[in-house]
Amino acid sequence: MDYVQSNRSKILAQRETRSAYLFLLPSLVFFLGFVIFPMILCVYTSFFDATMGKNVADQFIGLKNYTELFGDSIFQKALKNTLIIVLVSVPTVAIFSLWVASAIYKMKGPVLSAFRCIFYLPVVTGSVAVTVVWKWMFHNYYGLFNYVGTHTGVLEKNINWLGDARFALPCIILILFTTSVGQPIVLYVSALGNVDDSLVEAASVDGATDLQLFWKIKWPQIMPTTLYILVITTINSFQCFALIQLLTSGGPNHSTDTVMYYIYYTAFKLYRYGYGNAMGVILAIIIALLSALQFQLAKEK
Repeated sequence: MDYVQSNRSKILAQRETRSAYLFLLPSLVFFLGFVIFPMILCVYTSFFDATMGKNVADQFIGLKNYTELFGDSIFQKALKNTLIIVLVSVPTVAIFSLWVASAIYKMKGPVLSAFRCIFYLPVVTGSVAVTVVWKWMFHNYYGLFNYVGTHTGVLEKNINWLGDARFALPCIILILFTTSVGQPIVLYVSALGNVDDSLVEAASVDGATDLQLFWKIKWPQIMPTTLYILVITTINSFQCFALIQLLTSGGPNHSTDTVMYYIYYTAFKLYRYGYGNAMGVILAIIIALLSALQFQLAKEK
């Protein structure tokens, strides 16, 4: 009898396993067809002089696309701008989000919900709509910033914010910052709300200061959330494209070019798909290395 029940249990377990595999099969096919295959094709094409849309066969050129990148001044400028965006936006987003979350996470009811909605609103609002509003505020003739600046005496004359190489990239970083803090704030509010209160109370009884409470008790418990925010913000900053496309198109004089925008320009304007894919591979490697570094630093801490 026990043998029959054991055999029946094995059969049921095998059926459940097969059902699970069949259920996951469409997802697996989708993942292989629309994620893995394009990645492989991107790497493969980067070794060719691929110019789609022309009556010329793709020619295998080996590493020529990659070696050309080292002498491409526009790519170097775009990479520099991208790194500046990442180095400025990632820590500022994380620090500001943690500061705001620390100030509001103890609030209750509709007050906390209102703050969450206010800070999360730019995330759910369409990027095109947000960009149009910012473009109006930065307009060099009738924009809000120039109007307020000139009428209050802060500015002597109107500034062409998006048309001046001195101001264009900082403006892009400011917009990216305002549209990136919503999700980290919500995540930090949840993470701080899940901190073990008994540890905080015990440390307070022992005379720990607010800084010690945060650094010794709260910070280790919100480290996984911080790691997630750093990785996601880093990836989003490296992939900054919509703002550039809608506001400056890389100008003036390539001062706001990013790697993502230059990939788009090279592939879909110049039809150099092989060269664009080579830049995509380099960008993916940089993002992977930085993400791995962030995971390693978080693991050591």
